[in-house]
Amino acid sequence: MQTTKQLGLDKDGFQRVMRKRDYLADFSGQFAQGLMANVVGQLTYFYTDKVGLAVGAVGVVMAIAKVIDALTDIWFGNVIEHSKGGNRKYYKWMLRMMIPAALIMVLVFTVPAGAGQMVGLAYVLVTNVLLSAVILTMIGTPFSAIMVVRTNSQQERSNMGVVRAVGNYGAGMIVAIFTIPLTNLLGGTQAAWIKYGVILGLAVLLLLLLCYRNGSKAVFVSDLTDSNAAQQKQQEEEENVPFKDAVSMLFRNKYWIIVLLFNLITSVTNGMSSASGTYYCKWIFGNDNLVGLIGAGGLVATIVGFALSSPIISKLGVKRTINFGLIGAVIPAAIRGILPTNFPVYVATSLIGSFVQIPLMCLYGVLLAMAVDYNEWKYDKKLVAVSSGAIGFGNKVGSGLSSVVLAAFLALGGYDATLAVASNSMRMAIYGIGNWLPVAINLIMFLVFTQFDLEKKLPAMREEVVRRHAQQDDQ
Repeated sequence: MQTTKQLGLDKDGFQRVMRKRDYLADFSGQFAQGLMANVVGQLTYFYTDKVGLAVGAVGVVMAIAKVIDALTDIWFGNVIEHSKGGNRKYYKWMLRMMIPAALIMVLVFTVPAGAGQMVGLAYVLVTNVLLSAVILTMIGTPFSAIMVVRTNSQQERSNMGVVRAVGNYGAGMIVAIFTIPLTNLLGGTQAAWIKYGVILGLAVLLLLLLCYRNGSKAVFVSDLTDSNAAQQKQQEEEENVPFKDAVSMLFRNKYWIIVLLFNLITSVTNGMSSASGTYYCKWIFGNDNLVGLIGAGGLVATIVGFALSSPIISKLGVKRTINFGLIGAVIPAAIRGILPTNFPVYVATSLIGSFVQIPLMCLYGVLLAMAVDYNEWKYDKKLVAVSSGAIGFGNKVGSGLSSVVLAAFLALGGYDATLAVASNSMRMAIYGIGNWLPVAINLIMFLVFTQFDLEKKLPAMREEVVRRHAQQDDQ
């Protein structure tokens, strides 16, 4: 406790509790979840080109899995909200799910290829539901809530947002860069992908274990007694809100809905970029190993993006940073659409697109915390775990939905993996998913975010909440 207090107060006067090892553990937990979520983006290619399942049927099965997935996040958040154990209950779910998480990373690749289409598709449905709707939900929803209950410091929440964004995007880059070259190096067959799954499973297990061990001993702000005791007491209390009422409250909070859409759409665009890149390199440029080269260049852009994220967010603020990222993603995608077969243009626009998206990813947790603060102002209930479903829903369903959309485009384009050269309709489908759909999606999100005016209102709302709690204590 004394060591934590030596960290001092942040610029707003809140006690800081996060040490370097805490940020490292937070990074590990997010990296593990990023590996699990981003591998979903590679599954359509694996199912169609390595197992031989029909692309249209794969799209339908993935869509069903995502519908089931969409129903679990908020419901499970409410389960957590009503469970006991104080703030440390959030880490307990990680302990329970770490071994199933490692196993599912292998099982998604063990499709019984020789058993026929129906058996294979049924297996795909079950394993995808287990991966996203069950295991990732039971890890990701409480993990998102930790950012809100761990500290009252907006500065530390922002730092956690950056660290988690590095972990999530870094995992995406690892999957994008190494999946195709490594599986090709191992033989390029289904057996090679299973070996790859074993590697991923072990990595997920070790990363989640590191996060849990640190989190089980972590100091939460609610553990301290200082000048913020009233706020910490409020934070520590259990919020017993019936599920129906909690959902009703959330969907009357327009800012939570915007955060939900923001997480969903950015995850869709990132997932499409990763998944469509393999098809783009294979059929447009003639070599699917190029995806690793492009991904390596994207890693450099990512590092630069993360290095500049904090200054950009500090200078522009939340809303203008998001506008910068959304419009910044539209322009290079449009240029790529105009010159779709030019490899240098493809590489350059991909790098720019990677860079401008990074600051957005650093704001996931910050936006969630703002929506939770609005819940408290409007309903006198934070609804931390239920609200965290916005991030879980966006990250998991977004990455999965990108696979569904990809499969739909390929099916409409008459995709045939046995051809030596792509047909014209296949090319048009790949151009659509890789270039023009990101333009449309980011423009739509830009329009949606024009309604997010909470950044200016929030300071006055927080002051009102403090006064309200003080009056309740006096009574």
